[in-house]
Parts: sequence; C-alpha cells; structure tokens
Amino acid sequence: MYLFQIIAIIGSVALFAFVIDFIRRGLLKEKYSVLWIISALVIMALSVKKGLLDGIAGILGIAYPPSLLFLVAFIFILLINLHFSVVISILHEKNKALVQELTLLRNSRKEAGVDLSGKASSLTTSPS
Repeated sequence: MYLFQIIAIIGSVALFAFVIDFIRRGLLKEKYSVLWIISALVIMALSVKKGLLDGIAGILGIAYPPSLLFLVAFIFILLINLHFSVVISILHEKNKALVQELTLLRNSRKEAGVDLSGKASSLTTSPS
C-alpha cells in the first residue's frame, strides 16, 4: 500500500469514528450527521479500492488519482456547508417570528396592566 492510501484510510476511519462518537454523546444530531457519514464512507471506499479511484480519476481526466480524494472531500464539505446554511436560514426566520410574538405578548400584558411577575400593576388598581 502507498503511504497516501494508508493516511486516507486512517483519516476516513477517524472521521467516521468522530461522527459516531458525537452522535452517541448527543453533540451531533442524526439528521445532520448523514452527509458526514456518507463522506467518510465514500472516501474510505475510494481509499481502499485503488482500482476504483484510478478508474474514476481516469474517466474525469484527473492525472493524479489521489487528488480525486481531495475533490470528493471538498464537494462533500461544500454540500455540508450548503445544508447548514439552509438550516441556519430556517432557524433565523423562526427566531425572528418568535421574537415578534414575544414582543406582542409583552405589549399586550403591559396594556392589560400586568407586570412580568403576574401581579396587577398599581396603575389599574384604585384606592378604596
């Protein structure tokens, strides 16, 4: 085996192990881990099967087949970034809606004369 191939196999196994460990410890949700697991498995498959790597590199016209591993990794990182950009955009819109709703609720409570502790404000109670 070539040194580059061994390093690629070790790197893909390590990535796979990290993703599984993060899922196990609750640091990474399963729905966000799919692309990471797929990328680790694809890089591992291309690292182990040198013939597959050479064949795909030849079809794509890549002169140095190990550079295909970097291309595949780069494409997966772009996909992961795109996925997280979509998730962040959705969460941003949900957060904005929640802030607006909270502001409306606070204003309605203020207009009703109820302070944040739930007691009637002194403005609405008249002395007897």
